[in-house]
Amino acid sequence: MARRYPHPLIAREGWPFLLVAAAIALLVGFLLGWWWSAPVWLLALFILQFFRDPPREVPADPGAVLSAADGRVVEVSRAQDPYVKREALKVSVFMNVFNVHSNRSPVDGVVKERWYFPGAFVNAALDKASLENERNALWLRTREGHDVTCVQVAGLIARRILCYVGAGAELERGQRFGFIRFGSRVDHYLPLDAEVKAAIGDKVKAAETVLAWLKSPTTSQKS
Repeated sequence: MARRYPHPLIAREGWPFLLVAAAIALLVGFLLGWWWSAPVWLLALFILQFFRDPPREVPADPGAVLSAADGRVVEVSRAQDPYVKREALKVSVFMNVFNVHSNRSPVDGVVKERWYFPGAFVNAALDKASLENERNALWLRTREGHDVTCVQVAGLIARRILCYVGAGAELERGQRFGFIRFGSRVDHYLPLDAEVKAAIGDKVKAAETVLAWLKSPTTSQKS
């Protein structure tokens, strides 16, 4: 099921960086020569690829829990959800600087609460980053009553977590809700009876890859 994407191809968060880099490259080229501007143009190309934000095809099954981020699965475990205070299944996705960094809602649901915590900036691939780093957590409740917590975690290089929704907001699966700049991690805390499909090492795409299936009378068993 395709969804209209409001910021085609390049994320709006990247335009200021891209315009500044291009302006500096042009200035250096005019003043010093085009060869001297080559490193700045390379920086502009890096910024362009970092802030790419392509449209995605969102699976139609309402029982699907989708990845909120592009990247690699680095943790699948049973853990304590420190935000909703419950035992949960935790699936963590690490984003390096070459992944798309737009964050999408993993489920259809209402934002029950949002929490922001300042913190450190250790390597986001490490498990301790989930509780030590700067992070922003969203508690989502689906129409069927399932609780899913989605946590944006800053990384070693990341210095800005952007989240555009708060308590009371209604999100659809695959809907864009935020962005993390320059390398990071997203943790998903799921109900204990969810059927997890992701495995450590899997490469996933936000809004497309199914991480798990929620138990529901309307959700058929998936193989």
